[in-house]
Amino acid sequence: MPNAAVDMGEPSRVACCGILRHPLGKTTEALMTNTHDTPHPCGKCAFYAGSIWQPISSGSISVLTQGFSRKELDAGQVLYAQGTENRGVFCVSKGLIALRALHPDGKSTLLKLAYPGDIVGYRSFLENDCHKTEARALQPSRVCTVAQRDANRVMQGNPLVLTKLTGRCVSEINNSRERIISAATLPNRKRLSALLHRLMETHGVRTGDTLRMQLPLSRSDLADLIGVQPETMSRLFKRLSDDGELVISGRDIQMPVPFSSPQICRR
Repeated sequence: MPNAAVDMGEPSRVACCGILRHPLGKTTEALMTNTHDTPHPCGKCAFYAGSIWQPISSGSISVLTQGFSRKELDAGQVLYAQGTENRGVFCVSKGLIALRALHPDGKSTLLKLAYPGDIVGYRSFLENDCHKTEARALQPSRVCTVAQRDANRVMQGNPLVLTKLTGRCVSEINNSRERIISAATLPNRKRLSALLHRLMETHGVRTGDTLRMQLPLSRSDLADLIGVQPETMSRLFKRLSDDGELVISGRDIQMPVPFSSPQICRR
């Protein structure tokens, strides 16, 4: 992988308190942080605080900007296809992206939902390999991309970027572990109820004492996420409905407001 294009000048031989000073009067410490000379392309994003691309050296900001692009996706539009070459690292800034594994018989398995602030495509980037999943927008979405070559250059000059990407990988492993434990220890009904409550927190609207949402997923997708066969879903929904946990009509779902959902907007 090519080295990051970070031009920090030739340091003078005079150092104070371990901080090298350069001919332009800037310290090494100052040059390794964002300056106002080149605005950070993620600087105005609502998810900047958690971005893997900060903090980076000022020289790397220009490299990042060079490889940075935004793309609007319609619902159903593919961001990248399974088996295609990795083009970089992708950050979801709006909408909802589904990551699926496609099988030879034409069927697929939904593995993960990527929400705003989530990074996708980074495992194939780190492996320098083809994508092992398909990424497709479930809703109108916006995705920011850092091209592979430039992402590599930034990562070479800023090891913290690699640390943050590795942290994302570890989080995915931990999430997968939790799903495996959940599938082994919790009843199907309880797993579906927990999933619907998580979706309601993100997609639901509160009207009085009722929460309501249009499911962003098919029942087959829901089955993938809780690890059951699609034909099981009708029985599980009927149990939840009979127990008064929800009212369902097609993809329209209504639930009573739990005590722990003040973050859901009121209408």
